[in-house]
Amino acid sequence: MKEKIKNGYNIERVPLRDYTEKAYLDYSMYVILDRALPHLADGLKPVQRRIVFAMSELGLKVTAKFKKSVRTIGDVIGKYHPHGDMACYEALVLMAQPFSYRYPLIEGQGNFGSEDDPKSFAAMRYTEARLSAYAEILLSELEAGTVEWVPNFDGTLREPALLPARLPNLLLNGTTGIAVGMATDIPPHNLGEVVDALIHLIDNPKATLAEICKIIPGPDFPTQAEIITPRKEIAQIYKHGTGAVRMRAVYTVENDEIIITALPYQVSGAKVLAQIADQMQAKKLPMVSDLRDESDHENPTRFVIVPRSNRVDIEPLMDHLFATTDLQSNYRVNLNIIGTNGRPHVKDLLTILNEWLDSRTETVRRRLQHRMNIVQKRLHILDGLLIVYLDLDEVIRIIRKEDEPKAMLMKKFKLSEEQVEAILETKLRHLARLEEQKIKGEQKELKQELQGIEHTLATSQRIKKLIRSELEEDAKRFRDQRRSPIVERKEAQQMSVEEIIPSEPMTVILSSKGWVRASKGYELDPTTLSYKAGDRFQAAAQGRSNQLATFLDSTGRSYSIPTHTLPSARGQGDPLSSRVNPPPGAEFMGVLLGDPEQLCLLASEAGYGFVAKLSDLYARNRNGKSVLSLPHDSKPIMPKLVADLEKSFLAAVLSSGHLVIFPLKELPMLAKGKGNKIIGIPGAKVASREEYLVDAAVLPENQVLVVQTENKAYELVPEEWKHYLAERGRRGLKLPPKWRGVVSLSAKEEH
Repeated sequence: MKEKIKNGYNIERVPLRDYTEKAYLDYSMYVILDRALPHLADGLKPVQRRIVFAMSELGLKVTAKFKKSVRTIGDVIGKYHPHGDMACYEALVLMAQPFSYRYPLIEGQGNFGSEDDPKSFAAMRYTEARLSAYAEILLSELEAGTVEWVPNFDGTLREPALLPARLPNLLLNGTTGIAVGMATDIPPHNLGEVVDALIHLIDNPKATLAEICKIIPGPDFPTQAEIITPRKEIAQIYKHGTGAVRMRAVYTVENDEIIITALPYQVSGAKVLAQIADQMQAKKLPMVSDLRDESDHENPTRFVIVPRSNRVDIEPLMDHLFATTDLQSNYRVNLNIIGTNGRPHVKDLLTILNEWLDSRTETVRRRLQHRMNIVQKRLHILDGLLIVYLDLDEVIRIIRKEDEPKAMLMKKFKLSEEQVEAILETKLRHLARLEEQKIKGEQKELKQELQGIEHTLATSQRIKKLIRSELEEDAKRFRDQRRSPIVERKEAQQMSVEEIIPSEPMTVILSSKGWVRASKGYELDPTTLSYKAGDRFQAAAQGRSNQLATFLDSTGRSYSIPTHTLPSARGQGDPLSSRVNPPPGAEFMGVLLGDPEQLCLLASEAGYGFVAKLSDLYARNRNGKSVLSLPHDSKPIMPKLVADLEKSFLAAVLSSGHLVIFPLKELPMLAKGKGNKIIGIPGAKVASREEYLVDAAVLPENQVLVVQTENKAYELVPEEWKHYLAERGRRGLKLPPKWRGVVSLSAKEEH
């Protein structure tokens, strides 16, 4: 509603819900229709369309000289697209990159990026650009009345709403975009295949998708890597408009060396080399001895992988690399486009081709109608000019003598205003007898052209025939061979750690200052090793060399490092902080080693804990993974392995000397969190460090509980420690006074 206020202004009061809903919808529709999604007719987003149009207005055709990109971008953002110059320039660069566009719309001169780093292009003041020959496909009919013209952003100029593409650029070059609540991922296709499919549809309007898929077997990327998605899956993608296409690098074997000659679309060679080198450095590729980059101008992609010996089986090695590096990549397909009805929709391939043919038919019809109007107007003027030659003296007299020759000529010779204007603008030198013959010749040619246009417009079959001939003409000019072969391959399998790394017994030792090392075998006594000044033994874990060593820090985060990569125990090791990134001030509390399904106990000084699988603690990056929530700013206690969850007890002791024992299975199995209460401690006492959980031990029912104090170790046999059995969460019973100052709990076999 509107409300009148004192100063004379009207205020419209709108509910905030309605206002925000409308504002969000307006923004969403703008992003969808005017920024992120391509139109079916020309396959371009608005920024791309405006760049191509602005370059044509600057005369930057394929035969023109190159012009600085900054000049083009200035025209684009100043006249048609008032947005960021760098975003606009990136759009221009993308259309000029032959490794990004299957059929580039722009020819670039200068540094327009590389396949390794597409965004490494030079600044716009250094590069030059002009339209490619292929861009004529979009622009050649622009002035032929084929499209609607709309005002630019400030209403001072006019721009085409769409470009009259003679080929379905949407499928030929593809595109990607993210809008609000939707996205588009259209892969590029081969021009010859798409034109053949369109011609087949013109000849057979009831053709099925299966027939089309025989002509267009799949996308055709700028790279020569293999498409390994089965044809049946590709057909399903074309049927539903969504899916994913897998690409795999191409390699050959020369002199027992693996030569990679083609990479998947948009995959950086430098990144692939780094991925392989990282695996070699981490000793995950012991069967590879060397890696070289021999790429040059003649061979843009040539990477050499040297096996350690000729006994290495190359096929499983490459399968491992396909599975673990970008030598094999997936590309999402989402045929979400703005259709001829102006609405975004995910369409199948057959619908796209049929709708484009409908759009092209309408474009050709408008082009013919526009030409027919021009011809009819010219014939009308020529009829008037011929009258000049029939009574030239009278026309000259009227022009010389009459005050209003225009009106007199119209009345005297029954001419239209357009005819009289043409007569009055005729130069004297064109009044010769020879000019009359030229006019009659032109009139004859135009009448023949008009008759041909009328015949074509009379039936849809003639229009289809014209479209067919134009498609064949364009295909003859731009057709090329498929670059991405479609080959069915078996699924790549990553080699397991067990296959790559020899399984040997290992002991991992952690010091109190966070230094780590590993020793082969289980015989080593970690307490006998030498440590740096002020450092001492903290924890040790036994396992196999092909397992992950998992570390827990004082903030409750876990970190994983392959055991076989740890430094030897012959030295003093390396600081863990050089391998992982713990939070500032964090200390490493313990280490765990075992199979991924191995259970372990995680608990905090606040008296809470849970049981987790080791695999839940595995972290994928240097920053680790938050697994244990710590209340009252407490710290974790030393983590413990669990051998038998069902038949084990948990013994927990407080700094006050209270001991409680209960069945371990009463604790929950969690992947991360705070856990349940193990032993009762008032929160205020935990916060003030007056009372806290010192340690806990996983205690099989037939083993002895060892209570380690500051001065001595005491043992409780099963008959003795069962007196401390209680419900989970209780405070338990106090240990004898001489046992106070407990440092740790552990279990050992009863003799």
